[in-house]
Amino acid sequence: MVIPVGDEGYPVRKAAERAVRVLRDGGVIVYPTDTTYGIGCDLFNKDAIERVYRIKRMQKQKPLSFICADLKDISKYAMVSNYAYQQMRRLLPGPYTFILPATRIVPRMMISKRKTVGIRVPDNDLCLLIVAGLEHPIITTSASVEEEEAASDPEQIEAKFGADVDLILDAGPLKSQLSSVIDLVEDNPVVVREGAGDVSIFR
Repeated sequence: MVIPVGDEGYPVRKAAERAVRVLRDGGVIVYPTDTTYGIGCDLFNKDAIERVYRIKRMQKQKPLSFICADLKDISKYAMVSNYAYQQMRRLLPGPYTFILPATRIVPRMMISKRKTVGIRVPDNDLCLLIVAGLEHPIITTSASVEEEEAASDPEQIEAKFGADVDLILDAGPLKSQLSSVIDLVEDNPVVVREGAGDVSIFR
């Protein structure tokens, strides 16, 4: 199902409530972020996570990132050093994915071989309302077939994934670019991918 969000569609809060109901029922959704459309589900629903892997045709050895509601929420799922906290406080919400050591609460299938996780707090009201309403994180992976392709056109996304997901939140075309990925496991940050977020401070 596709529902439009915004001026000619559902109000943002109503759209978020609809998405939360789908997620609580174990569904998979497509939703806008501040960078690209994402495919996601409840972090703690194993069956839904496995659906996301199948939809994206991804190997399970590649962990997916997830979205937290805010900086305080991140500390439940990742070990955050003073340095990492300072950097994230300056940049979040924003177009970044931060790689951090995982805590024990994170499902094992979401943790890399290095025992790390990728975490986002996008600058997108709809996305953050969904996470707040669900009361824990949602999975995020770009709604694209090609790994490094940004997903910006909801009509194309519907054509590709409409039969495989339970809900698409159509906020219109996005001027999308993938997030910048920064490894903050150590206090010497590593730029893993340069994307929408400015990475000059980490050079």
